[in-house]
Amino acid sequence: MSQLLRKNIEAISPLTDDEFEYILSHFEYKKFKKHSFLVQEGNDVRCEYFVLKGCVKAYITDKTGKDFIFQFGTEDWWITDREAFFKKTKATHNVDCIEDCEVLGITLANREKLASEMHKYEHFLVMRANLGYVSLLKRIQSMIMEDAKERYEQFIEQYPKFHNQIPKSLIASYLGISRETLSRLYRV
Repeated sequence: MSQLLRKNIEAISPLTDDEFEYILSHFEYKKFKKHSFLVQEGNDVRCEYFVLKGCVKAYITDKTGKDFIFQFGTEDWWITDREAFFKKTKATHNVDCIEDCEVLGITLANREKLASEMHKYEHFLVMRANLGYVSLLKRIQSMIMEDAKERYEQFIEQYPKFHNQIPKSLIASYLGISRETLSRLYRV
């Protein structure tokens, strides 16, 4: 399982075996059951998570109790409440498990320690942050410029292994459409 993390890092920064083992020693392996929270609104955010197995969703809940999903995290994805993690404040959104999950968690202290000790890891973090920013801008642009069908097609492309496993109501929330509209798109 740890090879998935190595592959993720090495897509940006090649590592020796010793370098990877040192990086891995700063992570903690955790298992979460379906419906468990990795991050819960109002709580401290102790870790950034790398998903090894399973699927999680990041979402906010409005005053009426309606959830708005803005990110899924599947195998080979990083997820947390970044603002709370970096600013050491309480979480403003939730991240919970859609199915049983296995993750590697890293604390902010360990993340900063690795970045200060290893240029390769620091470079990886900078590049990942830049790529994440680009993805966020694409998501915003998609929500503004594309219709439901186009957003759904992008979702299938982005999450090819999970679009049939994720409940349709969650996909609809992520796409910003009703469950009924999603059902019509499935029939197309």
